[in-house]
Amino acid sequence: METLKFEGTPEQEKELQAVFKKYENVPGRLMPVLQEAQDIYGYLPIEVQRMIADALGISLSEVYGVATFYSQFSLSPKGENRISVCLGTACYVKGADKVLAEIENQLGIKAGECTPDRKFSIDTCRCVGACGLAPVIMINDKVYGKVDPKQVSAILDEYRGEADKK
Repeated sequence: METLKFEGTPEQEKELQAVFKKYENVPGRLMPVLQEAQDIYGYLPIEVQRMIADALGISLSEVYGVATFYSQFSLSPKGENRISVCLGTACYVKGADKVLAEIENQLGIKAGECTPDRKFSIDTCRCVGACGLAPVIMINDKVYGKVDPKQVSAILDEYRGEADKK
């Protein structure tokens, strides 16, 4: 997995400092601080986790432990186009694993990762509630049903810029 360089801005850091001030004397402040930090940065890179630990006077391992325990938090950036592949039972038995493998192959990344240009990220989920359309993928808020691995390239082309198209 290629690690993407952290690209925080001074404006984001200023926003985060305001969050620290807002929760200065609030008991149980780690969760809301993590939530607001993720809203600011889009994810919780180690650099942001360090800032949170320092500001709250707690260990980095405590911040990391909470950030990795709750599925609402992400330690890696998400792409401009977020791909979610359903691996629930109905989708899996209809070949979702093969669809996922083709998406990973086409983009050169694995589930949980983001392309170096931050255009795409891939995640998996357990059910999107569209079992009759299995296998299902979602890109951003658009649902694609009865997806065959042979369709992946055409679907991704809808989201690639003209320069990226093959």
